[in-house]
Amino acid sequence: MRVSVIGSGSWGTAMAAHLILLGHQVRMWAREPEVAEGITRENKNPLYLSDVLLPSGIEATTGLSRALEGAKIAIMAVPSRWTREVARAASGSLPRGAAVLNLAKGFDYTTNQRLSVTIAEELKKEKGVAALSGPNHAEEVVKRVPSATVIASGDPELSRRLQEVFSSSYFRVYTNSDIIGVEVGGAYKNIIAIAAGILDGLGLGDNTKASLITRGLAEMARFGSALGANPITFSGLSGVGDLIVTCISRHSRNRGFGERLGGGGSPRDILRETRMVVEGVYATRSVVKMAADLGVDVPIAMGVNAVIEGNAKPAEMVEKLMTRRLKEETEESLYRDFLLRGSQEPMHWH
Repeated sequence: MRVSVIGSGSWGTAMAAHLILLGHQVRMWAREPEVAEGITRENKNPLYLSDVLLPSGIEATTGLSRALEGAKIAIMAVPSRWTREVARAASGSLPRGAAVLNLAKGFDYTTNQRLSVTIAEELKKEKGVAALSGPNHAEEVVKRVPSATVIASGDPELSRRLQEVFSSSYFRVYTNSDIIGVEVGGAYKNIIAIAAGILDGLGLGDNTKASLITRGLAEMARFGSALGANPITFSGLSGVGDLIVTCISRHSRNRGFGERLGGGGSPRDILRETRMVVEGVYATRSVVKMAADLGVDVPIAMGVNAVIEGNAKPAEMVEKLMTRRLKEETEESLYRDFLLRGSQEPMHWH
């Protein structure tokens, strides 16, 4: 079928290559003319994944309406900072009945909404929007390294249809009806990855990072559950799976950003020198704001935010986390209450 990929960064490029290998007709939208020309004429993206020769047949264009023409599926692969803007621009060109799959991992820049909500608003779609998330670094997917992911939607039929379209022998796709949990996991893990990078920059050890990842998972589940997610979702690919790979991988720009922070770098200078968007910076701001409104305790996100805003040094962040009020490890009673109620209403976690 014809699939449109809106965005030509690393993940959009990897997904376009994956789909063309599966026999689909792929047309990409690129903001930069040199990227569109490089992909179409030379099978190379000169700015992202530039060391990879892409399979032939991908057509790239700077015309958004051209990219969407005849699409049965539109893949949103633009950073969260510009998701609303691009979705609004695409609203007049998206073919009627086309499904939309979002790849970005973050929250809406202006409203702090989940991105699927923002996309649905701008495209005026009551249904037909799904999200893909998991431990999927573009650098490995484009080289066909075996990976697994999850597609989430409130519409099980849509999830299963997209699962069939995207699955392959090296890219295994699961489905999940908990789109809240899947989206929150994908966004929150970037915050924890920045913290993990800070630990690397400070030269701390494996014990420290393992502790951070574990408590980061608890914080992610606590926050997501307050928004109505199923806590079990965070034990899956879009939760602990993505959290692990993003906190330890050399490919992770969020971990790398944190490492430079831990080494004494200025947040503003590091961001200015980084070509790709560090999604965790924006996600941190959103989570801290939402957590305050919800009454949720998010000490790691607050610590990362303090470092990014220049209100704390990396070592001070670690010390503050280590000397917090002593408490019981599990929050099982809260999870049990949530599950027994079978409710999707937000909870307040103090």
